[in-house]
Amino acid sequence: MSSRVLTVWNPEDKEFWEREGKSIAARNLWISIPALFLAFAVWMVWSVVVVNLPAIGFPFDANRLFWLAALPGLAGATLRIFYSFMVPIFGGRLWTTLSTASLLIPAIGMGFAVRNPETSYSTFLILALLCGFGGGNFASSMSNISFFFPQARKGTALGLNAGLGNLGVSAMQFLVPLAITAGVFGAYGGDPQISVVKGVAKPMWLQNAGFVWVPFIAASTLAAWFGMNDVASARASFREQAIIFRRKNNWLMCWLYLGTFGSFIGYSAGMPLLIKSQFPGVNPTQYAFLGPLVGAIMRPVGGWIADKLGGARVTFWNFIVMAASVVGILAFLPRGGTDGNFWGFLAMFILMFVTTGIGNGSTFRMIPVIFLTERVRDAEGKGAAAQEQALKDAAKEAAAVIGFSSAFAAYGAFFIPKAFGSSIRLTGSPESALYGFLAFYVTCIVVTWWCYSRRDATIPC
Repeated sequence: MSSRVLTVWNPEDKEFWEREGKSIAARNLWISIPALFLAFAVWMVWSVVVVNLPAIGFPFDANRLFWLAALPGLAGATLRIFYSFMVPIFGGRLWTTLSTASLLIPAIGMGFAVRNPETSYSTFLILALLCGFGGGNFASSMSNISFFFPQARKGTALGLNAGLGNLGVSAMQFLVPLAITAGVFGAYGGDPQISVVKGVAKPMWLQNAGFVWVPFIAASTLAAWFGMNDVASARASFREQAIIFRRKNNWLMCWLYLGTFGSFIGYSAGMPLLIKSQFPGVNPTQYAFLGPLVGAIMRPVGGWIADKLGGARVTFWNFIVMAASVVGILAFLPRGGTDGNFWGFLAMFILMFVTTGIGNGSTFRMIPVIFLTERVRDAEGKGAAAQEQALKDAAKEAAAVIGFSSAFAAYGAFFIPKAFGSSIRLTGSPESALYGFLAFYVTCIVVTWWCYSRRDATIPC
């Protein structure tokens, strides 16, 4: 059997963990992180590209631009449903390699599409959907990494993988506006477009928004193939994993993770166009990266705090702050002929992103604890063999729920930008969308308290 397949893997055994498990897990984690970083960068790249399309002559109105920003979220969320179950079927090494390599398709395709002023809107829609490959990768990446670490370290490990991976959004929103100002690839990258903003013309290489990621994607693909491992005990068919659809806690955690990650990725996708529509005198590319940056940085912090204080307690208070952040955003929006307060608006959104990061880490800390508690309770009094099987079943179910809940939550990348776009189109303001988000966060507060964080909760975690 290939040396890349770990036939013996027991991270809960402290002697095994210190002797060899820790180094193997760390290697897989640090190869996974850049692959996930690139996936997020490609997934969300349209949030920056759409802001620049009108300036180089593409005649798309605001509604069409919001669709281009939202469709990668729809595609990525849908792909995550399938990607959630791929690692136990194909193995983490092979699936990480294939899913990372798939990012080359939208990255290269986008680069060629924006170079041609005759490119149709339907072509852009297809490319936006293909960027969903990047969104799908998160589900399989998190599922894979969950197998490598012991229970006490899962929160931190998953927080690092997701948090540093999430940095791909912020890095993309910071680097792409710089990369498109120069002919990075010389003659190989093609001629610049002429961007006209407020009557001022200047060259722009918008194709670099796609091309700049290509060499890094290729390197990460090779690293995954030659450096990662498969865990033999993690193998499971779809039928075996599908038991999670009968678990009530799977659906409850999908709802809560929609509140945290769905908010993170949805606001990341919609914020540049939201700033442009509400504060037209502000350049959104100068500020949009700040929110995803702090959200990504805070995710490992959320996992670490949850390891120390308990995931449910952290998640409960976190949702309260998220609801308060929405109230703050509403207070600083333009209304009634006033210009609003951009700096207050930005500060409240950054607070919102802080809470999405903390909540992302704390909710994913809850999942392994919930399913371990359930399976161990089911095996009580049935002997040592049943207890051992319960540990294996809990790991597989938790990994599947981590993947599937991330798929469910990723629809936030579609619904939040579309909610903003629809609210603005129908009422002239994003306020209706924000009131809807506020009501949703209140439901998350109630679910977290009743099911997990109150003193008499069925599964305190």
